[in-house]
Amino acid sequence: MKTDAKASGGASGKKAKKSGDKCQNDTSVKWIRRCRPERNMFELGIFGGIFMPGGSAHELFDPVRQLQSLQSGGEEFWKPYRKVAPEIGARFAYYPLSFLGGEIEGGVMPTHITNTDSPDTRAILFNFRAHVIGQIPFWRITPFVLVGGGAIGTTGALGNDIDESTHYGGGVKYYISHYAMLRLDVRNVVAARLRVDNGAVIYPEVLLGLSLTLNRKKKAPAAEKDSDGDGFLDNADSCPFEPGIAPDGCPERDRDGDGFMDSQDACPDVPGVAPDGCPLKDRDGDGFLDIVDKCPDDPGVEPDGCPIPDTDGDGILDPDDKCPTQPETRNGYQDEDGCPDEIPTALAKFTGTIKGIYFDLDKATIKPKSRPVLDRAVAVLKEFPSIRIEISGHTDSTGSPEYNKTLSGKRAAAVKEYLVEHGIDNARIESRGAGMDEPVDTNKTAAGRAKNRRIEFTILVQ
Repeated sequence: MKTDAKASGGASGKKAKKSGDKCQNDTSVKWIRRCRPERNMFELGIFGGIFMPGGSAHELFDPVRQLQSLQSGGEEFWKPYRKVAPEIGARFAYYPLSFLGGEIEGGVMPTHITNTDSPDTRAILFNFRAHVIGQIPFWRITPFVLVGGGAIGTTGALGNDIDESTHYGGGVKYYISHYAMLRLDVRNVVAARLRVDNGAVIYPEVLLGLSLTLNRKKKAPAAEKDSDGDGFLDNADSCPFEPGIAPDGCPERDRDGDGFMDSQDACPDVPGVAPDGCPLKDRDGDGFLDIVDKCPDDPGVEPDGCPIPDTDGDGILDPDDKCPTQPETRNGYQDEDGCPDEIPTALAKFTGTIKGIYFDLDKATIKPKSRPVLDRAVAVLKEFPSIRIEISGHTDSTGSPEYNKTLSGKRAAAVKEYLVEHGIDNARIESRGAGMDEPVDTNKTAAGRAKNRRIEFTILVQ
C-alpha cells in the first residue's frame, strides 16, 4: 500500500508544480511578495481616465486661423475647451531591470469647445509620448514615478495643431496574477501657454489601466520531498510533517483522547468507554446513567432515577397529595390538597345567577336594595379567602350587541368595585361583560328577557 502511495504522490507532485509556475499560486513566498516585478518583463496595456484641458491658457489651436480671424476684424478664433475630457489609450513598456523601465503610449481625448455660437464644437485632443519609469519592485503592490516627453495636439473645431509637451507624475501598480496588472497614474502634462512668452500651462491627468505582464521567469521545479519520511511525498501527504499511513499519509488519530483510535471509535469526537468508545448514556437526561437508572426513559430523582409517582393521576404528586389514591375535584375550592370535595353550601349559593342585584334602567348604578345580597357575598368571600371568582354581566336582546356588551361590562365592574370597597382583594375578582351572547332563556317573552338580565358569579379553578 505504501509503495502505491509513493507512485501516486510523485505523479501528483509534478502536476502541482506545473500549476505553481503561476506566481499567484506560489505559496513558497508571502502573498504581498508574489507576482512582484522582474527583470526583462514586458507590459502591454490599455487605459482610460480624465484629462483636464480647461481654462484660458491652452495653446491647442491652429495659429494661422487665429491670425486670419484677427486680421479680418472677426472675433478671436481661440476658444477654451471643456474643463474635463475623457481619455482612452494604449501603452507598451519594457523593464530591463526590475526597478527601471521605459514606456511609450498614446491616447485620445474627445471634447468640445465652449464660449462659442458655432454649431460645431467638437474637438479631439491627442498625445504621443515616452517616459522613464522608476519603481520599488519588492511587492506586488508597486509604487512608481515617471518623467518623459512627447507631443500633444488637437483636431476639430479649433483646427489642427501639435505642440511639444513634457509630463511627470507617479502612481501605483497592483499585480493581480502572473499575467495581469492594474495601474493608477496621476500626472501633470506641461505644454506651451497661449502666448509663447508667457511660459507653460499644466494639464492634470488621472488614468486607470489594465496591462498584460509578459516574459516572466519560470521557476525551476523543486525536488520532490518526503519531509516526514513516511513514504508519502509532501504534495500527496495530508500531514507532511507527521509520519502516517494510507490513505492520506496522516497518523491514526484519537480526537477525543479516550484511548480508542478514531478508526475503531464509534463516537470519535466524544470520550467514551469500552466496548465501542462511546460514553455511557443517559437517555432521559436526569443525571442517572442508563446502567443504574431503573426508569431510563423517564426523567426521575433519587434514589433510583424514576419519576415521583402521581398514583391517582390528578396532577398532584403523591408526597404532596393528602389523598394519593383519590383524584382531586377541580372546582376552585381547595384544589391544592389532592382530595375530592364539594363546594360548601354557603359558597355554592354564590355561584351561578345571583338574584337580588338591581341596577338603574340603562345604567351601571347599583340600586340600594341590592346591598343585602352583596354584603352576604362579601361575608362568604371573606370566609373562604382562597376562592377566586369571575363576575359576568348579561343582558337581553333589546338594543344593539355593542351597547349591551358595554352596559353588561360596566355592571359587572360595578359589582366588583362594591366587593373590593368592602374588603375583598382586587386580585381575587375578574369581571367581564357578556352582553346578550349567553342567554339562559328565550328573548321572545318578557319573562325570558327578565331572566337573561342578570349577574353571575363563577368560581375560578386554579
